[in-house]
Amino acid sequence: MNIKPLSDRVLIIPAAAEEKTVSGLIIPDSAKEKPLKGEVVAVGNGTKDEDMIVKKGDKVLFGKYAGTEIELEGVKYLIMRQSDILAII
Repeated sequence: MNIKPLSDRVLIIPAAAEEKTVSGLIIPDSAKEKPLKGEVVAVGNGTKDEDMIVKKGDKVLFGKYAGTEIELEGVKYLIMRQSDILAII
């Protein structure tokens, strides 16, 4: 891993979007919802005002438009502030 988040930022691999509905219908790429959960792969050191609560390996929920999408070596990541994370699951 060549990415080390700074300050209170967190690097997340988003979960894969659903391929089928519960009833078995295949969802086309254009209609897939952006995933709202993922796994933390790296965390920053925090700030003097905010300690890092999340840690590497945590499964988290985040907002639909939270974070910035980046791609490194063919893998898509999201980088966001810890405050953009809604919950640890």
